[in-house]
Parts: sequence; structure tokens; C-alpha cells
Amino acid sequence: MPISFPMIVMSSQLVVAVADGVPKFDIARSCKLDVAATAGLSVDQSIKSCVNDEQKAKRQLAGQWSKFPAPSRASCISQESIGGTPSYVSLLTCLQMGQWTR
Repeated sequence: MPISFPMIVMSSQLVVAVADGVPKFDIARSCKLDVAATAGLSVDQSIKSCVNDEQKAKRQLAGQWSKFPAPSRASCISQESIGGTPSYVSLLTCLQMGQWTR
């Protein structure tokens, strides 16, 4: 069955709607996986530091989200989903780098 033009338009709006708000990431999981890469801090200190950084980045994203262009938001969100450990810090960096290149 062929896909109609209205269905394509409606489905494209779903993608944009996803980028309308800051995505929800599992910070605890991401930070636990990052602990393996840290050196010099105890596991508890590393996780606490990581969670604090992620929460700070999430708050910053929430305050600036609408200022980033929708295509940049969608692109950076899709990049964060690659690899399985999304990060608000990485998402913020991606969006900021997109602003610098404009």
C-alpha cells in the first residue's frame, strides 16, 4: 500500500515534536558506565560528580532549549542515542558547537 502525502507530513511532525522538549536520559546508568573510565577518584565520588554535572547540564538545556534550532536539536538527540549512554553534557556540547559553526 503506498504511503500518502498527509501521512508523511504527519509523521514528520512527530519527529519535530520529540525535539520540542529536553529528552529524558537515565543519568545514573550513564554515570555508572562512565566510572570505568575515570581514574583517581573513588567510585562514589565519581558517580556523584558525574550526576552533578549531568543535572547542571540538564538545567542549562531546559533554560536554553527553545533557543537552539529544531534541526540542531533533532540531530544532536539522534547522535546521543548512538552508543546507548546518552549524556546531557554531550547534548549541550553538541548544540553549542552547532551555534559556533553558524
